[in-house]
Amino acid sequence: MIKLFKLFLLINLIFAIISCSEPELIYSGKIINQNNLDNLDISNKENLIKNFGEPSFIDPIENKYFYYSEKNRVNNFFSKKREYSYMFVFAFDKNNNVIERNVLDLNEIQKVKINKMKTQNNIIQRGLIEKIFGGVGTQRVPDTN
Repeated sequence: MIKLFKLFLLINLIFAIISCSEPELIYSGKIINQNNLDNLDISNKENLIKNFGEPSFIDPIENKYFYYSEKNRVNNFFSKKREYSYMFVFAFDKNNNVIERNVLDLNEIQKVKINKMKTQNNIIQRGLIEKIFGGVGTQRVPDTN
């Protein structure tokens, strides 16, 4: 009985220590401040790199720069909250002037629904002999007449 009480007390002590930790801020990607958000009216690629730094991803086909930024608050092992998650997209013309800018809030994007449809598998429906000798003798040589 005393061992069980000690075990119960130890488990409660561990949970108390874990839950009393200071919240930790974890940043991923570009750290965004209010100055960056106020200066989204950038006109060319050179000024963009000067103000925002190197992009997280460059699309060479469509000539776009992507900047990813995320901030998470972790209180303990069980509690993690995403405060914000943004994707900044800048598109350029041939003269490296900004022609399009978008800000995507990744927290607001709806979850993708997975389609439940399945492709029919004809191999399973074949018999054992057809599985072993599947393609033997089924093809014909085309006539060259």
